[in-house]
Amino acid sequence: MGSPHRNSTGKPSGSTAAWRAAPMALLIVLVLGGFILVNEDHGPFGVHGLTPSVILADEPRQQKSDATGSSGAAAAPAPKLDFARDVAPFLKRHCYDCHTGDEAQAGLVLDKYKDEAAVTANRQAFTKILKMLRGGLMPPPKEVEPPPKAERDRIVAWLDWKLNYVDCGLARDPGRVTIRRLNRVEYRNTIRDLIGIDFEDAKDFPADDAGYGFDNIGDVLSLPPILMEKYLEAAEEIVAKAIVTRDTSKPDGKRSGGKRPKLPESHTRLITVKPEGGRTWEAAAKEVLTNFVRRAYRRPPKEAEIDRLVALTQLGKKNGETFEGSVALAVQAVLVSPHFLYRIELDPEPASPAAVRTINEHELATRLSYFLWSSMPDEELFREADHGTLRRNLEQQVRRMLRDDKAKALTENFVGQWLQLRNLDRIAPDPTRFPIWNTRLRDDARRETELFFAGIVREDRNIFELIDADYTFLNERLARHYGISGVTGREFRRVALTDRRRGGVLTQASVLTVTSSPTRTSPVKRGKWILEQILATEPPPPPANVEQLDEAKEVTGTLRQRLEQHRSKPMCAVCHNQMDPLGFGLENYNAIGQ
Repeated sequence: MGSPHRNSTGKPSGSTAAWRAAPMALLIVLVLGGFILVNEDHGPFGVHGLTPSVILADEPRQQKSDATGSSGAAAAPAPKLDFARDVAPFLKRHCYDCHTGDEAQAGLVLDKYKDEAAVTANRQAFTKILKMLRGGLMPPPKEVEPPPKAERDRIVAWLDWKLNYVDCGLARDPGRVTIRRLNRVEYRNTIRDLIGIDFEDAKDFPADDAGYGFDNIGDVLSLPPILMEKYLEAAEEIVAKAIVTRDTSKPDGKRSGGKRPKLPESHTRLITVKPEGGRTWEAAAKEVLTNFVRRAYRRPPKEAEIDRLVALTQLGKKNGETFEGSVALAVQAVLVSPHFLYRIELDPEPASPAAVRTINEHELATRLSYFLWSSMPDEELFREADHGTLRRNLEQQVRRMLRDDKAKALTENFVGQWLQLRNLDRIAPDPTRFPIWNTRLRDDARRETELFFAGIVREDRNIFELIDADYTFLNERLARHYGISGVTGREFRRVALTDRRRGGVLTQASVLTVTSSPTRTSPVKRGKWILEQILATEPPPPPANVEQLDEAKEVTGTLRQRLEQHRSKPMCAVCHNQMDPLGFGLENYNAIGQ
């Protein structure tokens, strides 16, 4: 959960109080607005901006132009520093000792940056530098000649300006949009909504690669040969279950017999018309496949695409297949098409790759549905996209979708990865120390966090309640675990919290357990989790030759004392000075969140 985005007026979103008042559903709408021109490589949902009219990079603050067209600062004026005169000498005096050459710590080589243009061209590296300087973590506090605070502050202000303030009058760059393969969850949900069957075998597909902590990042969702084989097998199996391929024509009235078997819902969903009543085979196949491909490809199909599929049904007819069997061949082909397996945004001007375009309504509908539902658009979204009204009704559609049962996918998939709740199944607290921990309590702990997040989104509540709330969701078992009385039964309900030691995800058993060791709490794990998952600040990797705390023979005393000794080593202090204080703030809770 990074720092708040800024609005299009060129000012930060207001005071802290104003940001705290921001409703969750509105934030989702604003995030979705960024889908119109975005880079898909910078977050769990590919969001890299806020509003349709502004492209933001790493949450920059915007400058607004006055009536003459000149840009003025929205907050503070730009610090009057020069890279060659002020910034480079600062880096040389205080950073080059550790960050030059092949042995540069954390892989951060600073002496290769020669001018001001290098700052904005290497935003990721200089954002790390800014965070370290601003937090007082670099240069190391015990440096022989630390920089004066005033000098550090000037460098911080200059970097902040260069990285986070942009002129909205400049050309907008949405970055590179990567086509995304459907991951396992998205594939299963899409088959459910497209065809009407629950394809459980999708869980046996090879595990999806993850990037930035999430499994729906286009750049890492490759297509290995074994997965392609699974897709081919799955398409055949799905079609066999969904479509009855024997002749299902009505009796001619001259034959008697019992009731005709009822066709499965998936069959009637796909085979909407047949070549009867004056309708030719070709016309019936074209109508069936046009409707199916529109939904499978999540856009209006091209005529040539339908013609190829109709030709495939004709081939089936020549080989003696029924109409249903011939259509099944075409449906099977659609299910292994890149246009189904991938979310592809076709460029209408492929000869001009540098051109910036607005994504169309069907592409927006697809981004929206896979964001909130991890599945394809429904008929209402398709209808809005067909009529060109989705952007106009975006907030209304977001609220409708969040009320739908399919929105639980947002909770399970996003929260499961953001807060690392998926790891709960692999956590095994020591039964001799924590005998009350079992699978039922584990599932209840996860359910509390999921209900808590879903409630904030659904009820349009203050986003800061995620970390500071005076209520939670409990059943009797979990309430007893927390020592809270007055809650009976297995069903979860909203419970007011009077003990302010509870409140928000940081104090919930799911998070506290997943950030602990089997036998004890772990201030380091908890602190690192807060840095990465809440503060969006990844600590640098530890040096390769540093011993684990439990292996360091010279470290003695209580856990706090041992960590203090660990932090006394310069190579350890950089990370642990950030992580440990945050983790110790949660030492009131044991390894299973009591």
